[in-house]
Amino acid sequence: MFEDRLEVETEERLARRPWPAEPLARSIEVSFEVFPPATEAGYGTVVETVGKLAAMGPAFVSVTYGAGGSTRHRTAALIEVLRREFPELPIAGHLTCGGASAGELHEVLDQYAELGVRRVVALRGDPTEGQPTAINEVPDARALVELIRGRPDGVEWHVSVAGYPETHPLAASRQADLSYLADKVSAGADRVISQFFFDNEDFLRFHRNARAAGVGVPIVPGIMPVADLAKISRFAQRCGASIPAWMPDLYEGLDGDPDVRRLVGATLAAEQCRHLAEHGINVLHLYTMNHAAISTAVCRMLGMRPRKTKSHPTAQPA
Repeated sequence: MFEDRLEVETEERLARRPWPAEPLARSIEVSFEVFPPATEAGYGTVVETVGKLAAMGPAFVSVTYGAGGSTRHRTAALIEVLRREFPELPIAGHLTCGGASAGELHEVLDQYAELGVRRVVALRGDPTEGQPTAINEVPDARALVELIRGRPDGVEWHVSVAGYPETHPLAASRQADLSYLADKVSAGADRVISQFFFDNEDFLRFHRNARAAGVGVPIVPGIMPVADLAKISRFAQRCGASIPAWMPDLYEGLDGDPDVRRLVGATLAAEQCRHLAEHGINVLHLYTMNHAAISTAVCRMLGMRPRKTKSHPTAQPA
């Protein structure tokens, strides 16, 4: 009796879920996030990484902006290099209002516009040590979206904002966080990109609740392929994301074996993405940590195939 029931349940599960290499029922749209290098010598490495990512045909590649605008100049320099080396690749520039005046924010947007960038990821941003959480002129991400939408430059900006499947750590409550997200969208945001998460139920619940709160724009899951669990755990602690109890065990004893860590990370992320696809989520944003291999491996396992593109590992800012 038990064996018969187990056999039926197993057949039902197999009928519901595609095999890991089986094509998905719907095509996947992906975007990637990279961050600017810390040194001049690092530009070539990042450009080589983006060249490999660009071959997967992403909707765009976003370039981060450090706490309090600390990487503002390196962000703009990297965007300039990427626009020159990959003119057909859509680029999104991050923009944070923490620690910046309205005039400074307009200067960055002017620079983005001159570089041909039309996508912005608008964030409050973390302050650098000793800075207030935000300059009063533009106190939060909602006000930043309003600033972008109120510009008289005639540019059709595509604005993304952040969402938090497990609730922003500074939010008064989950409902307050959802209401604020709806306010950012009402201010003019075109897309929500979520903070990373590892339990898909957290994202799917957030997606349902955000829709109920009036968020009608695309809500895109942020996926973090994990090659270094210790580093990601520190990130997770700061942003309010949780590490599942089962996850550390998978990486135990692999501190000296980065190749195996990357294999584990790519497999977990691909499984996570395929499960989301089964629930109708076919637009993804991958946090690459400037490593192309693990993210392109995930894309491969989602059925995406590379296209020919050029790569310039010696590229430097002009």
